[in-house]
Amino acid sequence: MATFSISQEKLAGFTPETVAKLAERLEEDDYPSAFESLEDWQILRAIAFQRPELVKPYIHLLDLQSFDES
Repeated sequence: MATFSISQEKLAGFTPETVAKLAERLEEDDYPSAFESLEDWQILRAIAFQRPELVKPYIHLLDLQSFDES
């Protein structure tokens, strides 16, 4: 199984507009395969960790929530 990686340079190149387009694709969920949607989701997730201000309007697409395991 291949692992996903994205360079810091690529992450730095994302703008609010490009993140909006990525989020729009995810919201429409019109991909030829599940793997293509997973790649976009992983990119959005990586952006969320490195540049959270860009993902704030789309955080619902990531379903990130804390779990209480106590």
